[in-house]
Amino acid sequence: MLQDVSDSDISWIGSVQASLMLLIGVASGPLFDAGFFRTLLATGGFLLVFGMFMTSICTEYWQVMLAQGVAVGLGGGCLATPSIAIVSTYFSTRKSIAIGMVAAGSGVGGVVYPIAFAQLQPRIGFGWATRVIAFIILVTMLVSAAVMRVRLLPAKRRRLLDPRAFLEIPFTMIVIGFFFGAMGVYIPFFYIGSYSTDKTTMSDNLAFYMLVVMNTGSVFGRLIPNFVADRTGPLNVMLPFSLFTTVVAFSWVAVNNTAGIIVFAIFYGFLSGTYVSLPGATIVSLSPDLHVIGARIGMCFFVGGLGLLVGTPVAGAILQSYGWLGTQLFCGACLAASTVAILGCRLSRSLELTEKLWGHIKV
Repeated sequence: MLQDVSDSDISWIGSVQASLMLLIGVASGPLFDAGFFRTLLATGGFLLVFGMFMTSICTEYWQVMLAQGVAVGLGGGCLATPSIAIVSTYFSTRKSIAIGMVAAGSGVGGVVYPIAFAQLQPRIGFGWATRVIAFIILVTMLVSAAVMRVRLLPAKRRRLLDPRAFLEIPFTMIVIGFFFGAMGVYIPFFYIGSYSTDKTTMSDNLAFYMLVVMNTGSVFGRLIPNFVADRTGPLNVMLPFSLFTTVVAFSWVAVNNTAGIIVFAIFYGFLSGTYVSLPGATIVSLSPDLHVIGARIGMCFFVGGLGLLVGTPVAGAILQSYGWLGTQLFCGACLAASTVAILGCRLSRSLELTEKLWGHIKV
């Protein structure tokens, strides 16, 4: 299926799915605070399972786009932000590592589901392999529905938007950083398999598992940095990790053998994990008012979703026109722009704190 579809067109499916998970957060977050968690959980779970079952009978590109891109994306969007937000009702300290553990769950899924599908598809075919994955999701959603409870709802509903936030330089810079980061960080995840078979003698089977290796690294990259962030501050961890991710992304240009791809997949997966687990915690640390945290996270994720929506398809178009080097440089350039913006956030934040300190000292 979709063998005659270009990499750029196929990447649109994943981009739509992933971007909707962020874009919908601007609405699912306030709905969570308004007391609609159970509704979001039921709606998101239904859309995920429905989308997977529909994928199992798809034969055309547009059908896969609707089932995987739209239905699964909307379902994930209903679940992602509330699943992270509910953590804040149980933890008063060490929230970064708690959020990191939640974010690591999607990384574990990125390891388990591809392996399960790869083992099942040759034996029972595409349709039933996809349905088995759908049944697994159904079971896990039922478990989630049974055990997830909101411990304490906010005293007042949060606003959908907080436009005043963009008057604060640190917030504006971190949002810009997240936009460029989301635009570039997922490119290797989408194209590592194709690159492995195009540039090395790696078998198709081993190339498939490069994504699994990268997702495995990402699981640890969503946990360890968050553990440090609880002690040093999320922004102080986000900045060096974004820089290291940029360096490794540019080093992708020099990777041309099997061993190099494996090493690249491990390091890139680990370092890039912070782009999933730390943005929310960083926004919390920058927000002066607890009542606007949800709105600000939703706004940041919405902007990031726009970057994610266009990033991988643009990379695919560049690949068709200029080859792998163009795609690799585009990925590195996006992450470099993200790092510069995060640095701007760090500097402006330090300046703000310095001015406040001198304001208290001044007689």
